[in-house]
Amino acid sequence: MRTILFFWLIVMNCQAFGQAAASSDSSGSFNPDKYIAAVSKKTEKLTEQVSNESDRALQSLKKQEERIIRKLSKIDSVKAKAYALAAKEKWESLEARLKNPSKLSQYIPGLDSLSTTLNFLNNETGPLKQAAEIKEKISAAISKTDELKAQLKKAEDIRAFLKERKTQIKEQLEKLGFVKELKKLNKQVYYYAQQINAYKEILNDPKKIEQKALELLSKTKIWKEFFRKNSMLASLFRLPNPDEPLNMASLAGLQTRAQVNNLIQQQIASGGPNSQQQLQQNLQAAQSQLNELKSKILKAGGGSSDAEMPEGFKPNNQKTKSFLQRLEYGANVQTQRATNYFPVTSDLGLSLGYKLNDKSVIGIGASYKLGLGRGWNNISVSHQGLGLRSYVDWKIKGSFWISGGYEQNYRSAFSDFDQLRDRNAWQKSGLIGISKVVSIKSKLFKKTKLMLLWDFLSGEQVPRGQPVVFRIGYNIK
Repeated sequence: MRTILFFWLIVMNCQAFGQAAASSDSSGSFNPDKYIAAVSKKTEKLTEQVSNESDRALQSLKKQEERIIRKLSKIDSVKAKAYALAAKEKWESLEARLKNPSKLSQYIPGLDSLSTTLNFLNNETGPLKQAAEIKEKISAAISKTDELKAQLKKAEDIRAFLKERKTQIKEQLEKLGFVKELKKLNKQVYYYAQQINAYKEILNDPKKIEQKALELLSKTKIWKEFFRKNSMLASLFRLPNPDEPLNMASLAGLQTRAQVNNLIQQQIASGGPNSQQQLQQNLQAAQSQLNELKSKILKAGGGSSDAEMPEGFKPNNQKTKSFLQRLEYGANVQTQRATNYFPVTSDLGLSLGYKLNDKSVIGIGASYKLGLGRGWNNISVSHQGLGLRSYVDWKIKGSFWISGGYEQNYRSAFSDFDQLRDRNAWQKSGLIGISKVVSIKSKLFKKTKLMLLWDFLSGEQVPRGQPVVFRIGYNIK
């Protein structure tokens, strides 16, 4: 039973990985011009990003090699010359490979779909054979896709080169006190691999127009035949042709997915009332075994070992994200009861944060103090102030964070923005406290933050401010 479940889980995982995402469109068609333009823009941007990242990695390694040679020459000049000569040969070999990159060896499903689709549209038997203008656009898009493949192949060679240099430095120089340089190179290899993988994930995350093109084309027999013969997947595996009896005969003895599912359902039915629960437990156990096996393979240097994590190194997952992806948008609300000086007020704030790493965020914001009157019998909306904010959040454990900030608040009612120019009317607030993040299911917000803060500058405010502040914040998707 465990063996059947194990292989069934593998089959289902492979099927989920291989299926292309599809989105519905009431129009039932797609615009070729828009599709070709979208693909061209996407591949051109990724080509530039991969190229720039590769150039930065190589330049950084060159500088590091120069520092190593200078440091080594002070310790052992003979060994420094030998190291420099060997490094020069390795760099020349890499440059020769980069000038004439070979065929991309790693299979990237999204890139294969884009390339095959463009080649299909450009084919003489394709649906756009009469449109000469579109043909030119398709040819240009194909060229950009080929350039992206070349850059990704160069990235493969650079990753292998970085890993090789890391191994050589470890073997030759670690005992001579180059531990710091080795750690730096370990990080460089890891982050470069992660960044290239992030670009590949963009290719495997198709936009809506790409999804629609695949959805419509995959319904036609001519597309299926073209994909079976011309895709990169077809070059890696011999895809079966349902029109060839010999191919179908070779698959006759294999179990289909439906047969495996029926077998599992029969086993569940004969297992009694608790069989479904037992199935779930077995599936979880099988998944754990797969994850454990994958982890062992990576540690042993197999699989995508170019991106293996260096020992004792805690990566910053934000480092491989773009500037915009590291931004965090927020809103918060704080309500204060009426006093002798102020009516009931609600502070409505907006913030913009930047994730320094997985555990710390810095940001700025602004708030507007809305006056609501003295009570239910005396409701009156008024402008009761404005605020400028800066803040820092640092994760301590789980969903708990330490939060702090500095604020300047205009705490007087105003009817004209010219009144805000009086700097003496602005008061300082220094906040420190703790916050807890709560995940919520919402289309607008992705999490809620409950903040309990102490204003240690409240005693200097005139009139005296509220020392304890409670706020509710929301992170906007």
